[in-house]
Amino acid sequence: MKLCITATGKNIDANIDARFGRAPWLLIIDTDTGTLIEAVENTAAAQAQGAGIAAAKLISDKNVDAVLSGSVGPNATSVFETSGVHLFEGGAPQDTVQEALAKFKQGSYGQAQSGASTTPSTGQGEAKGRGIAGGGRGMGGGAKGRGIAGGGRGMGGGGKGRGISGGGRGMGGGGGQGMGGGSGQR
Repeated sequence: MKLCITATGKNIDANIDARFGRAPWLLIIDTDTGTLIEAVENTAAAQAQGAGIAAAKLISDKNVDAVLSGSVGPNATSVFETSGVHLFEGGAPQDTVQEALAKFKQGSYGQAQSGASTTPSTGQGEAKGRGIAGGGRGMGGGAKGRGIAGGGRGMGGGGKGRGISGGGRGMGGGGGQGMGGGSGQR
């Protein structure tokens, strides 16, 4: 598997950089052999905005299978989902790339939840159903969501959700049901 790990330097002895879009180096590693395939300088890191999206496109073009970082923003996550790249979060800056690779092989990192958003956003639409773990508002929406633990919308959305244990919205209009979460309300 070709795995990209965000790093502070261009070799496997460098530490993890927990910020995907701002990491100075993106190291592509063969997980079977543990060898460094390519050290990609993240030219997007210096951008005033849109660094995550640009870095995600840069890495997607390298045909990697997965990315490991501390955290990845919702826009870069969307690029990876579209490209079919698996996303793993939780890399710690005190770990070297080599240590993170060993932890990855042991299954220490969980795959990031698809469609979850940790930032508020707005839109319009109306639906009743369940969101993916409350997961942040997607396309459409109405009123205001707060992401994974706060209230959220799926595609369509409308009204008010309460996140993981309370509300969230599902896809479509009417009574569609998404995945997980509590009951929706109109």
